[in-house]
This record gives sequence, structure tokens and C-alpha cells, in this order.
Amino acid sequence: MPLLEISTNTEIENAEDIAKQASKLTAEMLGKPESYVMVKLKPAQTLLFAGSTDPAAHLKLKSLGLPENHTAEYSSTLCSYISSTLGIDNARIYIEFSNPERHLWGWDGRTF
Repeated sequence: MPLLEISTNTEIENAEDIAKQASKLTAEMLGKPESYVMVKLKPAQTLLFAGSTDPAAHLKLKSLGLPENHTAEYSSTLCSYISSTLGIDNARIYIEFSNPERHLWGWDGRTF
């Protein structure tokens, strides 16, 4: 049920490895089985931030039961990961967090 979407204006040569690392990180961070985690990696996007096309990223983390009191911790973890793997400055990363209602998240022909 957790979905981590990473969009960036940088090229990513080892995208599959980055996605696998992000999947493990997301599972560990949220305390959920990795078998539920989906990672969507979108490199080389048109992305302008603060009037500049310097390396930047936009992340979306969506998960049922996402605890709002942990988003600052998640932001720190995800920014560190993106900065270390993609070389993007933390100040050029935006992250959206969402906790959908169970009936608004579908899987396997049903909802949660």
C-alpha cells in the first residue's frame, strides 16, 4: 500500500538499483513489509524549481495510516537518501505526504 514516487530533472543511469534501494528504505521507514511497497521513479522530467533547472526532485509518499507526527522524520530520511544517491541538494527537494482513506486506495480488484 505505500507508494513512493520520485520525479527528478536528472538522468539516472542505475534507475532499477535506485528504485530497489528506495523500496527497502520505504518499508523500513514505515515499518511495513516491502511486499506492499511500490516505487515509481521518473527521471529526466521537465522540472523547474525557484526559476532554475538545476537538479531538483519532487517526491510523493502515500500510505494508509501514515502518521502525521512522523513526517518531519520521513522528510529528513528521504532528503538524505535523494541527496546521497542523486546528488540533489536538500533545499531543492519537495515532498508530499498523504494518508488516503482506506476506501480510496484500491488493490487486487478491491479496496482496503
